[in-house]
Amino acid sequence: MEQTAGGEGEQSLVETVVSVSGAFESSEDIAVARDLARSFLSDVQAVHGLAGVRAREWAVVQLVVSELVTNARKYAPGPCLLTLEVNGGAVEVAVWDSNPTPPAILAPDPMRIGQHGLEIVMAVGQSFAVHREPVGKRITTTIALADDPGRGLTGRRL
Repeated sequence: MEQTAGGEGEQSLVETVVSVSGAFESSEDIAVARDLARSFLSDVQAVHGLAGVRAREWAVVQLVVSELVTNARKYAPGPCLLTLEVNGGAVEVAVWDSNPTPPAILAPDPMRIGQHGLEIVMAVGQSFAVHREPVGKRITTTIALADDPGRGLTGRRL
């Protein structure tokens, strides 16, 4: 696990970018990726005082990590790379994998069994993007660490 911060001591997250990355090669590593997210947020809170961040936001970040790493492990050969970055009161979750094919983004269908992961990620995130890389692709989403008082729920509606 690698962490970087913009400076020493306690600083505002508006002024500091803090990140962590991890590589995962097996399905068992999905739980390790969730643990990395939980540990990272705990460390960021301890050092930078993420005031107002509730268990709900922590759970949303862990859910998004789980869904994106699961998809990478399921649909791409080789390892995947997870990067979490806290900047300005939000967490950017990025997962790189070796498969260059963009994921199929299915319309919401309550009758469909399974394949709701990206639907969930898109519903709870403030943004969602798929970037082609020289090798593979990177999927990124941003999760607010506090509810937006103007909208009532973290994320956006589909």
